[in-house]
Amino acid sequence: MSKLVTVFGASGFLGRHVVRELAKRGHRVRAAVRRPHDAVFLQPMGAVGQIQLFQSNVRYRTSVSDALAGADACVNLVGILAEGGKQKFQAVQADGAEHIARECARGGIDNVVHVSAIGADAESESVYARTKAEGEAAMREHLGDKVTVVRPSIVFGPQDDFFNRFAEMARMAPALPLIGGGKTKFQPVYVDDIADAIARLIDGEAETGGAYELGGPEVLTFKECLELMLKIVDRRRPLVPVPFFAAKPMGQMGDLVSKLPIIQAPITEDQVKMLKRDNIVGEGVKTFDDLGITPETLDAVLPTYLFRYRKQGQFSPEVPV
Repeated sequence: MSKLVTVFGASGFLGRHVVRELAKRGHRVRAAVRRPHDAVFLQPMGAVGQIQLFQSNVRYRTSVSDALAGADACVNLVGILAEGGKQKFQAVQADGAEHIARECARGGIDNVVHVSAIGADAESESVYARTKAEGEAAMREHLGDKVTVVRPSIVFGPQDDFFNRFAEMARMAPALPLIGGGKTKFQPVYVDDIADAIARLIDGEAETGGAYELGGPEVLTFKECLELMLKIVDRRRPLVPVPFFAAKPMGQMGDLVSKLPIIQAPITEDQVKMLKRDNIVGEGVKTFDDLGITPETLDAVLPTYLFRYRKQGQFSPEVPV
């Protein structure tokens, strides 16, 4: 029998893929978003009436309670990479997660998936990483083994904020910066693989409770990621190492820029701090193997959406990867 699944953050990069996967499995989806009028694109992903848009803001507990009324399961995808307006790390990733955890516990919802991040650490100098850890702690405090925490590495896919951002920069900028010398390690993971993992956990096809760390089949440095991107978009740009001490003022400038409406900062000070630690799957944790999923490679997916950054777009000659 299909479930009613409330998905917080349903209109985001990962959210749209999770909604589509849940709908494909026959579940009814309540897409809890701050601006339903901007999430209409979700509805054609299911049958008529299968996907319901619902106005909700995790900063307000009553709003969360309304979104969870009558739900059988819950997925929390809400997170931000940079602060802006009232969207603060503490309010969204820590307090928001606690609101969801409390209301799920109060409503007797015993199937909850909470998406955090590799690197979540209560002792981190990064506010992003600290509040991710606080969100995890709140979930466990109120829900115990009824919540499954999913920690992905850097996520790639058609709407990602990593490869797309640097590919766009490569169109205009004469060079690309390598923060910290480009030595930070990533384990890029395909967005559809994460959505598949979440759906399997909601359907009880894998062990629930505890935490899964999800990374792709390849570990690459920051520099190697940019080199691969440049090869796919067929552009030559020098990669300039920027030490962390020099990247700090760049991040501070980015913080000021991010306060302006409709302007996305290239990098913030908090993101510079995050780059000081590798973002790869740890030892002795549950992974894709425990979910029965073989993750996609970068080579198989990146060319399918980065082609638009080539000089002639989709009409450019095919570039071997």
